[in-house]
Amino acid sequence: MLNITIFHHIIFWTVYFILNTLRWGSYFNDYLYALKSTLLGFPIHMTLCYLHVYFLMPKLLFKRKYLYYCLGLISALIAMLFVKFNLTYFLISQNVWPEGPAFTSQLSLNYSIEMMIGELYVITFVTAIKITIDWNNEHKRVTNLEKDQLEAELLFLKTQISPHFFFNTLNNIYSLSLDASKKAPNSILKLSDLMRYLLHETKKKRQSLKKEIECIQNYLELERMRFDDRLELVLNVTGSTNNKKIAPILLLSFIENAFKHGANKNIGHIKIEINFNIIGDYLHFNISNPLPTEISFEQCFNTKSGIGLKNVKKRLALGYGKDEYDLSIKENSSIFVIDLKIKVS
Repeated sequence: MLNITIFHHIIFWTVYFILNTLRWGSYFNDYLYALKSTLLGFPIHMTLCYLHVYFLMPKLLFKRKYLYYCLGLISALIAMLFVKFNLTYFLISQNVWPEGPAFTSQLSLNYSIEMMIGELYVITFVTAIKITIDWNNEHKRVTNLEKDQLEAELLFLKTQISPHFFFNTLNNIYSLSLDASKKAPNSILKLSDLMRYLLHETKKKRQSLKKEIECIQNYLELERMRFDDRLELVLNVTGSTNNKKIAPILLLSFIENAFKHGANKNIGHIKIEINFNIIGDYLHFNISNPLPTEISFEQCFNTKSGIGLKNVKKRLALGYGKDEYDLSIKENSSIFVIDLKIKVS
């Protein structure tokens, strides 16, 4: 944001003073007279401008005291008129309006109107600059506030995902330990890798797609150990993951729910198919899993223990532009199908 300092004021009025002197010096072909006139007029310009910008506007106009504002502005202009007339008459020339149509040594109506219009021009010019700077500063402040709010909200949504994921995975390992399974130590190692990733690699706005897929593969290995031969897991990765980035642990929410509702709530053979297809700057992500009896997709993503489809959609909306992703959710017969096209460049 631009902070207006005394230095900025000095620069502005100095430039304005020089230009005004040159303008009237050229007009009268008398630069000495123009210099005297400008020296006399500028304290009046500055007084009126600062009175208007720092008192009349914030104290009266912005508080909707319109009558008092108008009275204050008119009173200031009338006071300026008498001061300028007398100073010009006694210090510079008895012809107080040399640019006027005739010799003027009295406070006439035409002179008064012309002087007031001239001062209003200066006040309007300075006020426009002040309003523009204030608007720009406020716009930047609001933009930064919105950015901070979005980042805080994204962080909150991530913290919703991570504890839920750990809870499910620890339950998996607990089940293996009860059976004294030889798979338990390997499961702990996989969980350790996942914890390390979630603690240290998910703080960035974008993470390497390659690392994301490795994280998902570790999660799938844990689930494969738990479901054993009951689970038919198909995982396909096509295209290059080099230099591709994605919002961290975004896809994990879809996969986690596929197991929570597609595997945990079904008996017998379970087939979950996951496809990562990188084409150009986009990832085409597809996942399908069995649909539990009499439970819709919306219900699966909105249970009290689940993350919720609303959460996933919100992360996409906060982290990506409307033209950077396309989410499609379908229910085909007894199968959930999620198709996500998302920018990863």
